[in-house]
Amino acid sequence: METNRQLKINRLIQKELSEIFLLETKKMHGVLISVTNVRVSPDLGIAHAYLSIFPSDKGAELLANINENVKAVRYDLGKRVGKQLRVIPDLNFHLDDSLDYIENIDKLLKDDK
Repeated sequence: METNRQLKINRLIQKELSEIFLLETKKMHGVLISVTNVRVSPDLGIAHAYLSIFPSDKGAELLANINENVKAVRYDLGKRVGKQLRVIPDLNFHLDDSLDYIENIDKLLKDDK
């Protein structure tokens, strides 16, 4: 059960990370990264961010690149939310493949007809 404080911090980090990735993906044409979910640990020390990447064939490559540059992303996040959070959580990025899963199910249902 997440506390009200965790839920607020989840939304704050999700919003700010979305804006950071929006600014970065404007430089790369044809790529879209959206933050679908953020979950902060109870001690607010670790944040797990789930990313949906379009096109999905570049997902693993972009996620690896983001994980290599996690310190820069955390620094940018700290500059944005430094006045609201005392400690900026460590960031762990994961690939959210729920849209691919839904697309696969739709494809299977259409093929069945």
